[in-house]
Formats: sequence, structure tokens, C-alpha cells
Amino acid sequence: MKINTEPKIINANNEEVYNFLVDLNNLEELFPSEKIKNWVSTTDNCSCDVKGMGKIGLKKVASTPNSLIYLDSEKAPFKFTLNIFINEIDTKSCKAHLEFDSDINPFMKMMVEKPLTDFFNGIVNKLSIKFS
Repeated sequence: MKINTEPKIINANNEEVYNFLVDLNNLEELFPSEKIKNWVSTTDNCSCDVKGMGKIGLKKVASTPNSLIYLDSEKAPFKFTLNIFINEIDTKSCKAHLEFDSDINPFMKMMVEKPLTDFFNGIVNKLSIKFS
């Protein structure tokens, strides 16, 4: 199952957005506070309890400066990857979007696709607001 968020225009250059996102401590600011608790993070890992989904952990696997951050699941109910793409528009703005990818069974997909899509779109929206 793949989920791609709509690209959002961010009012900051790609380097600034990348530097914020590459430190996983900062992701807490973008996650919906009403849906998470027990947040724990370092620059390379983060985990929290997500309402209705259980404990979810992410670890940074790789990154390409100013354009891509590749995250892998850790301590999650199912294995997945989450890629953060940052594309330069000009010296003062960029576009960002998330790509979630997981091999989950069709039954599970029916249950999680809409909530996950909303969750990831919310993260990108909060990123856009943060730099507005």
C-alpha cells in the first residue's frame, strides 16, 4: 500500500526545511497532539503511542541533503517506510510531500488507509503552517 500526500508549498528554502525535518526530535511538533502520547525522540529515532494504532517508531535510515529523508518503521504493528521529499521552488520556497509504503494485507488496508492518509496530510499541512 502506498500513500502519497499532496505536495505543499513551504515558505522556506529547502535547506531550512531539511534541517528542521532531519532532526527527528522536531517531528513531535508536526504530529497531531490529540492523537499521540508518550513521545520519545533523538535526532535519529522517535516513537510514540498513536491513538487507535498502538506504538509507532521511526528511525532515520538515510538522507540526501536538502531533498530526501528516508525513515523506516521501528516497534510498529507492521513494517513500513516513510520518505520525506523536499523540492526546491526558488531561494525562498520549496514543496514537500510524504510517501508511505507498506506491504499490508487487504483487510488491514481497508482499516488503516483513510486514517493514515489523513494523518500524513496533517503532518504536511502543519509543516506548511510552521513556516508560514
